[in-house]
This record gives sequence, C-alpha cells and structure tokens, in this order.
Amino acid sequence: MRAQRFLAVLAATFLTVGVLSGCEQGPMEKAGEKVDKAVDKLSGKGPAEKAGERVDKAVDQLKK
Repeated sequence: MRAQRFLAVLAATFLTVGVLSGCEQGPMEKAGEKVDKAVDKLSGKGPAEKAGERVDKAVDQLKK
C-alpha cells in the first residue's frame, strides 16, 4: 500500500514538472529575459552577441 502511494505521488510530481516545463513563456523564462535585457544595458552587446542574434534570426526565418 505504501509503495503504491509513493509511486502515485512520484508519478504526479513528474507529470506536474512535465506540464510546467512545456510552457512557452513561463514565469522563469520571463524573469530570465528581464535579467538578460538588464545585463545587455549594463555591459553592451559585443560582436559575438550580435553575430549570435543574427544566426538566431536566420534560423527563425528558415523554420517559417
């Protein structure tokens, strides 16, 4: 009986984590984007950052 209860709780936990991690714009992702923008304002964007953004845009256009 204990083992079944443990497995049920474990399965519910994994299901919850799976559902929450599948969100497009979760609260943690939004917070991370805000941190990225703040760091960019403080440090400025270097050439590697700009090149990476161009690659990201090109990949996004290919996906469409």
